[in-house]
Amino acid sequence: FGAGAVGAYVIQGLYDKLGEDLMVIASGSRKDRLEKEGLMINGRHYPLHVREPEEAKGVDLVIVCLKYNALAPSLEEIAALVDAHTLVISLMNGVDSEEVIGERIGMDHVVHAVIKIASHRKQEGIFFELPFGPMGITIGEPGIRAEDSEKVRAILEVFSGTNLCCHGSDAILEAIWEKFALNVSRNIPQAILGIGVGCYTDSEYCGMLAERLEDEVYAVAKARGIHPSRNRKLAGQAKAARYSTLQDLDAGRPTEVDMFCGAMVRMGKALGVPTPYCECTGLLVRALEEKNQGKFNYS
Repeated sequence: FGAGAVGAYVIQGLYDKLGEDLMVIASGSRKDRLEKEGLMINGRHYPLHVREPEEAKGVDLVIVCLKYNALAPSLEEIAALVDAHTLVISLMNGVDSEEVIGERIGMDHVVHAVIKIASHRKQEGIFFELPFGPMGITIGEPGIRAEDSEKVRAILEVFSGTNLCCHGSDAILEAIWEKFALNVSRNIPQAILGIGVGCYTDSEYCGMLAERLEDEVYAVAKARGIHPSRNRKLAGQAKAARYSTLQDLDAGRPTEVDMFCGAMVRMGKALGVPTPYCECTGLLVRALEEKNQGKFNYS
């Protein structure tokens, strides 16, 4: 569900293995466009088997690859897919999408997940480097060893024999929050400045801002009883790399700042944990969205 950069990674990996059993969920004009055009992924054209949610009810596995601002309006469509045995994973990389989905369909259907890939969209399609090692998709059930989870084993079987890296984790909440900390601290400052990730090593001010944002994420995680490890290294990243928030601003699209800074502010207020850096940088990204909309085109 969702055929953007993350969805494209899943589609190309499962396409040859599953054939027509791999369905892309869409409705209306978006369904028409995907059926007509398919997707160009890493230079290969993929015709798609597109289905309305009601047509696909009872699937074994739903992989949610939506943008954060599309999740709430899509909950009823996700629910329409789910039968008694259906499992759902969210590859949205926030920290609350599982809770949002689970509140609608029941947490017993939800398996926690996080994804680490580098992707970008060009006029000729979606491109990404195939991940390796600890990169790719990580799944797990909180409090259950991966090898003891029937749900995790079933999902790993779906991905086996493909080029999709998928790992089971015994500490999935920590893995999700570690990626979230990187997203908040590395996505947002560079998006505000409009520069590559080299800013975090080349500027002490950018580095300090990233650390302040990261500190707030770990403080909120601790208040929730989660203790992710810290990893501030950006191994193998070109200094010119532009993460998703900046890519959205470059393209004039709405960003996912509410999934990052917005969620942090909401959780911080609920837990009594101050998040002033997340609140300030979130407001700045929202102002940049307004700038993209032409709100400040003063004569």
